[in-house]
Amino acid sequence: MLSIATELVIPIGDIQLRGDLFIPEQARSIIIFSHGSGSSRFSPRNSFISEAINRYGIATLLIDLLTDDEAALYENCFDIQLLANRLIAVTEFVHEWDETAHLSIGYFGASTGAASAFKASRKLDKLVGAIVSRGGRPDLALSDLSFVHAPTLLIVGSLDAPVALINKSAFNHLCCIRKLVEVDGATHLFEEEGKLEEVARLASAWFKKYLS
Repeated sequence: MLSIATELVIPIGDIQLRGDLFIPEQARSIIIFSHGSGSSRFSPRNSFISEAINRYGIATLLIDLLTDDEAALYENCFDIQLLANRLIAVTEFVHEWDETAHLSIGYFGASTGAASAFKASRKLDKLVGAIVSRGGRPDLALSDLSFVHAPTLLIVGSLDAPVALINKSAFNHLCCIRKLVEVDGATHLFEEEGKLEEVARLASAWFKKYLS
């Protein structure tokens, strides 16, 4: 049975970031979501994947790395270093907070959010135990990829040709345990029937394997 969602307010300097935390009974790990540009913790796609991960007994934190005012500025949504710094701060909070300190940590990054996840993982090193990227832009963190130690799963749609090509190149820069999966017949947002379910299954299995 899943716990009722807890709304977290995480202080970062002089701002506060809001997130939704779900902790299943007996959870031993937690996945922090880093959303793509223009998205938020209310993204139906990431909420769907979060619920699937919860069913595997893994906790999730859907967090907004920008305040509402910050997100209104278009350039902030593509400031990968800013987003990575926020993700690092959130991760350190999760690692130190009594309610979640016992949980091993993984990242789920979508689109540009995947780049911030890779940058944060490089900085935090072994604190991050696994990463899944959905339609990610690892090219925006290319110089960080060879320093990522967390087992990494890159998921792309077979019909999302530009992003698939980017991920194939990024795969060769990663030196960790890694896997690239093309979901057949899927475009960038995996909106086709059954495709997001496939992403959720792949991500959940990856986290279950490497964060157990």
